[in-house]
Amino acid sequence: MKVLANDGISAKAQAQLEAAGVHVSTDHVEQANLIDTLNKEGYDGILVRSATKVRQDLIDACPHLRFIGRGGVGMDNIDVEYAREQGRVVFNTPAASSQSVAELVMAHLFAMARSLQHSYHAMPEEGAEAFKVLKKAYAKGIELRGKTLGIVGFGRIGSAVAQYALGCGMHVIGVDREGTSRTVHVQVPVGGAKLQDIAVEIPLVSLEDMLAQADAITFHVPAQADGSPVLGAEGIASMKPGSMLVNTARGGTVDETAVRAAVESGHLRGAALDVFVGEPNPDAALLKVPGLALTPHIGAATLEAQDRIGDELVERILELR
Repeated sequence: MKVLANDGISAKAQAQLEAAGVHVSTDHVEQANLIDTLNKEGYDGILVRSATKVRQDLIDACPHLRFIGRGGVGMDNIDVEYAREQGRVVFNTPAASSQSVAELVMAHLFAMARSLQHSYHAMPEEGAEAFKVLKKAYAKGIELRGKTLGIVGFGRIGSAVAQYALGCGMHVIGVDREGTSRTVHVQVPVGGAKLQDIAVEIPLVSLEDMLAQADAITFHVPAQADGSPVLGAEGIASMKPGSMLVNTARGGTVDETAVRAAVESGHLRGAALDVFVGEPNPDAALLKVPGLALTPHIGAATLEAQDRIGDELVERILELR
């Protein structure tokens, strides 16, 4: 079996596959050359993350391709249903990166609560001469404890975010397509290695109600089929003044232009974006907006998550031998 891990795979997973007799190439192939390479090299499967797209044209042009694996959660870069209709196996690793994404969300919330996205830039440039000025400017931080976090999309990642937020003393509400509540389990150390499991019921409300109540909102939903934002300009205007927004889902889940305007006007305390429209070429002007906390799509990019993703990919691939 030959597999092209076009967006990479953990060294541990590659070694496991090679030991099982599976040839793995991690040489990245540009999208325009992908069909020719897959056919020329006779690959049985392709592994992707978010960068490489597997659309109908590639599926039709590579009849020997047996499977498509996505190292991560969302599969909007793959024509999943069409591939399965053509008899291809399509799989992802939905559980592997939840904790890592959740921790990035919390990191962004803490950063915006204390204006770290500003301070980190200003201190190297102005700290030596304007220390007191900067201290005064950034001395109006807020605590997360007691604030309300709204989570849009209450799957694995949303639940993981809720666990962290509850542990920080935040109130949590959710928006999801089904049900009226979700049960989140928080494990609390009670002595030594012993953990006590505490079940917390999270109410699910309408998006409109969340916008009116939440001090911070985070998104964990797939891209919309029509490409429209889940939260547009009207929704952003409905958020509480001084609230915060985090998007680690997909570029375009929130209206970037409206987010920019809300931050620049001071309506939002801050907004954190890990994903962007047009990746890997986001809007250069957006990246320069003061008040935005920006990361280059690293939600799942921890050593632990990549090892777990690799383990899941290895298991699925070896099942197909």
